[in-house]
Amino acid sequence: MEISIRAMIIAMGAAALATPVFAQEAPATKEAEVVVVTGTRVAARSALSTAAPVDVVSSAQLSQQGSPELNQQLATALPSFNFPRPAIVDGTDSVRPATLRGLAPDQTLVLVNGKRRHTASLVNINGSIGRGSSSVDLNTIPTGILESVEVLRDGASAQYGSDAIAGVINLRLKQRREGGNVTVSYGQRQTTVNTDPAPPLPNGTTNFTAANIIANPSWQTIRSRDANDGATTTVNAWVGLPLFENGSLTIAAEIQNRESINRQGYDTRRLYNLLPSGALDPREATINRWNQQYGDGELIQGTLFANASIDLTDTTRLYGWLSAQGRDSTSAAFFRWPADSRNVVEIYPNGFLPKINSLISDNSFAMGMETKWNGWDVDLSVNRGFNEMEFVIRDTLNRSLGVASPTSFNAGGFNNTQTVVNLAAVKGYNVGLASDLNVAVGLEARRDHYEIFAGEPGSYFQQGTFVAGSQGFGGFKPSNEIGVSRDAIGGYIDLEVNVTDALLVSGAVRVEDYTDFGNNVSGKISGRYDFNEMFALRGSVSNGFRAPSLQQQFFTASSTNVVAGVPLEILTVPSTSRIGRALGGTELKPEESVNYSLGGVFRFGDFNVTLDAYQIELSDRIVLSENLNQPAVSTLLAANGIVGINAVRFFLNGVDSTTKGADLVASYRLRTDFGRFDFTGSMSVNETKLDKTPVIPALAAIGLTPTQLFNRINTLTLTEGQPKQKASFNTNWSLGKFGATFKATYYGEVTEPGTDAARDIKLTPEVLFDIEGRYKLTDKISLTLGVENATDVYPRKTPGTTVLTPSTFTTLNNSGATAFSRYSPFGFSGRYVYGRVSLDF
Repeated sequence: MEISIRAMIIAMGAAALATPVFAQEAPATKEAEVVVVTGTRVAARSALSTAAPVDVVSSAQLSQQGSPELNQQLATALPSFNFPRPAIVDGTDSVRPATLRGLAPDQTLVLVNGKRRHTASLVNINGSIGRGSSSVDLNTIPTGILESVEVLRDGASAQYGSDAIAGVINLRLKQRREGGNVTVSYGQRQTTVNTDPAPPLPNGTTNFTAANIIANPSWQTIRSRDANDGATTTVNAWVGLPLFENGSLTIAAEIQNRESINRQGYDTRRLYNLLPSGALDPREATINRWNQQYGDGELIQGTLFANASIDLTDTTRLYGWLSAQGRDSTSAAFFRWPADSRNVVEIYPNGFLPKINSLISDNSFAMGMETKWNGWDVDLSVNRGFNEMEFVIRDTLNRSLGVASPTSFNAGGFNNTQTVVNLAAVKGYNVGLASDLNVAVGLEARRDHYEIFAGEPGSYFQQGTFVAGSQGFGGFKPSNEIGVSRDAIGGYIDLEVNVTDALLVSGAVRVEDYTDFGNNVSGKISGRYDFNEMFALRGSVSNGFRAPSLQQQFFTASSTNVVAGVPLEILTVPSTSRIGRALGGTELKPEESVNYSLGGVFRFGDFNVTLDAYQIELSDRIVLSENLNQPAVSTLLAANGIVGINAVRFFLNGVDSTTKGADLVASYRLRTDFGRFDFTGSMSVNETKLDKTPVIPALAAIGLTPTQLFNRINTLTLTEGQPKQKASFNTNWSLGKFGATFKATYYGEVTEPGTDAARDIKLTPEVLFDIEGRYKLTDKISLTLGVENATDVYPRKTPGTTVLTPSTFTTLNNSGATAFSRYSPFGFSGRYVYGRVSLDF
């Protein structure tokens, strides 16, 4: 099958290129409408004339916000884009994933100028939205290089390949021969933090401050505090330069420096051992109980991006871009109190807060040529992307090394490389219909490579009954090291034609072959009917897929935890490893989808409305299992000659889901004597239901239930962990030298699930307001003041204690560390006040 599939792909491209030539015409486009290239391969197709919904976010919209993060900018601009900001989740603190239409972060394809962007090397394995996924880090792109961002909200695997299940994000780069801008912005959090520390416990047991909590009127002072932190300075610049006589070179650079924030609650625990007399250690009264770091970590980041193009002849153009980013990000693990068995009091007599220093390198390079050949518009390109993440653990120790332990360790890391060669060709054929038949064909070859490299020995060393490795993040061992690659080749044909002036139809078929799991065939049919200039219906049906990432197939990590004085070895292993096979693991299959969409487009002069409903049926979703630590698991491993392993987890297929939803986007431009007003309103509603959860026969045979393999927390995270409703209303006003932007964003209810319903944390709906005012001091210099989350809204506080029954209780946040939910769709940082100075030249 492999030979025949590859032969089919190559023959598909060769046959189409050999077809006779006919004249090609692009349809006319209204001047006021924005031309898009995503979701269609017809030249000059506007966003409102496509057969599938495409959002366009301009560079101006991106710049009229306080946040320097592209992910957050898109989250406020797009109806179905979600960007939670978790903390204390290891590497995910530094590379935070975003989602589209309530699906997983890696089920959205990201392109740069229409070319596939490489993913981050990180796989999210902790308790956050996107657990088990590896996605593109959009924050590696400086906003200064962007002309616009196009977001196709429709399945598009038949057009673009793997990952395009929820949709496609296409980052279009500036291409300028002149002009430029330098912008310096500064902002910080000015907020009041209200938390819910753990109170006296119902059974009479107390935390250190329990007596004071009951008697002291100043109890509220540890519930509420003012914070001025998170100071962020960003310098963003771009310049357009001529490149010889017929070319352009656009260079963008960005430097960002962000201080950390802390949104923990007060730590009411007893932190020192009792004195021999049984009395409290007097240091309990003086120790710093704001001892965590919960929220955005420290960040120093520098990014350079260049985009070049040059016309060699009237029909041939060379183009290319390159980017490089270095990110030094520091987040924290949980505080180790002085009496913690993981502490060495001779090193840290007052306890310690381990810091996870993520050193991230990201670079990319692309070059290509566009030309005409035999009547075809041909595009040949190659692009390469690389992402590496290395961990240095600071302010820590290795308990196994005792007083001789260093306080900093290199814990190793991982990297990911992607190389893509793409040949695409487009031509129009006169077939006697209302427009030319647009034929697009292409071939694509891709190589993915993934590595894990070990840390220094002290980062993972363990002996006796002590916890292994550096506290906060144990290092990768030599036994975890891997270096794996895979190849894929694909080909597509994409047809689009106006059968009549009113009826547009298109179809695409894509065949791909991977050296690891085999082949896939995706198809898509879409259409649009314009009843008149004011109203059109559009819809599509497609199937798609997402290939399992190398991170999901081969990520390996091990740690040793001590429970009741006994060291336990806990492993994350590939499903095809010896251990994975013994537990019934198999080779990962691609996730597969069937997408349906139906929508309408309404145009009334300057008032435009689009409404699109969709259904996405997903099968064989890839998830990360629970820690399998049941005695029956140890027995099964021992029967296969594997001993000394106490808990195992691995990736597996097995979740089927159905997501239904609708997106509404409306815009209106109003010109008055008081200035021009641009109004935009949007709403996204969706719901995901699970149709099947994983079952492994080998584990079911030894008595493991489905919830022991994939538990309640993870199933509800997929269905309740993101808002089912999100709505926004934006107003942009301009008059002469003055300008202003007002935004209101509504986030629906979210649930952070617990092990049972009594431990769930329900986040109530919230509305956030952003306001920005601008003034042009001169034609070149503008000043901006703004505030995001003007009313200082926080998600619901995580309760320190939840009473289950009159006689039973549970402590959800006894340390105060996680005072707000990691699932909050707008984070938990509070009000952000900022100013900006911008110089055009």
